[in-house]
Amino acid sequence: MPEPFSFRIVARDGGARCGVIKTPHGPVATPAFLPVGTQASVKGLAPAAVRAAGADIVLANTYHLMLRPGAERIAKLGGLHTFMSWPHAILTDSGGFQVMSLAALRKVGKDGVSFRSHVDGAVVVLSPERAIEIQNLLGSDIVMQLDECLKLPAPRDEIERAMQLSLAWAERCKRAFEGALQKRALFGIVQGGAEEDLRLASARALLDIGFEGYAIGGLAVGEPQEVMLRIVEAVASVLPADHPRYLMGVGTPVDLIEAVARGIDMFDCVLPTRNGRHGLAFTRSGPLNLKNARHADDPRPVDAESSCPAARDYSRAYLHHLFKAGEMLAAIVLTTVNIAYYQNLMADMRAAIAAGSFDHFRAATVETLRRADEMPV
Repeated sequence: MPEPFSFRIVARDGGARCGVIKTPHGPVATPAFLPVGTQASVKGLAPAAVRAAGADIVLANTYHLMLRPGAERIAKLGGLHTFMSWPHAILTDSGGFQVMSLAALRKVGKDGVSFRSHVDGAVVVLSPERAIEIQNLLGSDIVMQLDECLKLPAPRDEIERAMQLSLAWAERCKRAFEGALQKRALFGIVQGGAEEDLRLASARALLDIGFEGYAIGGLAVGEPQEVMLRIVEAVASVLPADHPRYLMGVGTPVDLIEAVARGIDMFDCVLPTRNGRHGLAFTRSGPLNLKNARHADDPRPVDAESSCPAARDYSRAYLHHLFKAGEMLAAIVLTTVNIAYYQNLMADMRAAIAAGSFDHFRAATVETLRRADEMPV
């Protein structure tokens, strides 16, 4: 029988902690980075390659799968794990990010969000209850509440309105989820923009409702890094220590390291895949833009000491050529390199926490990355 959802902390070092999330589809070592597979696919990589890079869990998106191919169809075909040939853990975002990113195509009301589909123009409604129903049909291991995410900066009254609406939706999601298979987990999402008092009020209200895990949403959407980290630290201080903490949509390697130092356990972001498709490789010495002419005659691999074969087996000159020639192999190789880099970064942080040397790892790694002269897009 599949194991029910649980979370156990294995080691702490200052504010940082490493642990294990157990799900019906296997364990997830934390801190964990979730490759983004919005439409049941991590762009450019087969599921076996994502697993080989070190991922325990991936993220898929409720909104996009609702539109195409449809949650009911996926359920009839055996659920999302079978459909995408990924027998490991899956977290599904609720569609709240699309409330922000598809602002021109949607209308928000107290009962939910109506979207004009970018696929066929049809009007579809995503209520809190429907968001849970879809995620149940998909068979997600970790289900996210429906929320409203705002781009920052935004007026305080608008931030408070969206926060209160997200809390009302959280209560409705919790009621809708109560009849689901309890081996899985529902996470609440803290909103409140860059307003610390609203964030704390949101977090405390979610604790009163009660969830298996708590996410911090609505960050890395326009605010400076120091603001993001201030909010993360404040919210983490009131979240329960025995529940996983998930920082949604973040971020750069430095973002991840600094957030782990503040007690965050889970992350997702499109940076490694999107940058890979555009020619940028993440390495321990900092990012490399393989489209730059200076790499045209460079016989060195991307990273000779990486555990990822793709980082060791192809020269920088060859990858530069592939991008100039428009060959799809270029994007596949760099996406592989970047997903492996992010997974190795998580593994290195887990090892440093377990060894009690996280502060040293953090200082040395952040200093190296901030010296790099080629930055992510």
